[in-house]
Amino acid sequence: MSVTDISQIYITRMTSEDIEDVVKIEKEAYGKHHWSKSSFYDEMSNNIAHYYCAKTISGEIAGYAGTWHILDEGHITTIAVKNKFLRHHIGEALVVKLLEDCYKDGIKYLTLEVRVSNIPAINLYKKYGFTSLGTRKGYYQDNDEDALIMWTENIFYDKFKTRFCDNKNKLKKSIIIK
Repeated sequence: MSVTDISQIYITRMTSEDIEDVVKIEKEAYGKHHWSKSSFYDEMSNNIAHYYCAKTISGEIAGYAGTWHILDEGHITTIAVKNKFLRHHIGEALVVKLLEDCYKDGIKYLTLEVRVSNIPAINLYKKYGFTSLGTRKGYYQDNDEDALIMWTENIFYDKFKTRFCDNKNKLKKSIIIK
């Protein structure tokens, strides 16, 4: 399957068998200051952690994402897409999965940090109702870049749920998510 023919992906729980490929994507996405294999292995036994992989029909991992669920708040800890799959809605599919997981677990609010220069990611998060509430100065170790701190309002509010459902339905017209 060629990259431009991505029409179907599977979102699965990340397992320890996925970590080798996940770390390769992590290095590709974040350079030398990335999560280690042991960090991902630790997350597999973390009771508040929820990690997923987006896989192609052939089983190739196209991206991954994770959250921590703490009381009624979710924190998106990491999300990355393999370079050759960028701009094919993989990141968006992962955000949808994380939000669905939060709805299922009664998580009301989500937060994350994102590089101030990562305009495509910022726009994706805004599309799903995240707003910037400040910055963390020098947050990223590789270049001391600032991070935007983004939050959602209560995801159970009608306005948020409507936006989520509308965006999810539009996404389903682009790719099939299983």
